[in-house]
Amino acid sequence: MSGWASNSKYAFLGAIRAAAQMISYEVSIGLILISVLLCVGSLSVTEIVLAQNSGIWFFFPLFPVTIMFFVSALAETNRAPFDLTEGESELVSGYNVEYASMSFALFFLAEYAHIILMSCLTTIFFLGGGAEWFGLKAAFIILLFI
Repeated sequence: MSGWASNSKYAFLGAIRAAAQMISYEVSIGLILISVLLCVGSLSVTEIVLAQNSGIWFFFPLFPVTIMFFVSALAETNRAPFDLTEGESELVSGYNVEYASMSFALFFLAEYAHIILMSCLTTIFFLGGGAEWFGLKAAFIILLFI
């Protein structure tokens, strides 16, 4: 939407790249989460966390799935090496080429909020969640992102 609203063909091309990347990696994240849901047998987030509290985190038996989820989350949040939407080889910086000041800051605020969200989802689905250790596990995943 922002690439189209700036009325620039370069920003529009960056927005198309961003939309294509986002759709392709959301499909893989959805399929990965189906494997976790099949292990639990429920769509409830509470049930997912409780299933991991009884024994072992899903990180260990679903290790390849966890790695695929993390790589897809890197791509979803436009972190390196998946920052294709910014077009470093071009003269522009992708869909946010026409934005400066507070609008540009809001783009990065949204990007880092998305990193926090994906870290929380990784913690819930693969690291057992749990109220007492949730913040520490999510902070560790955030550090991996950064």
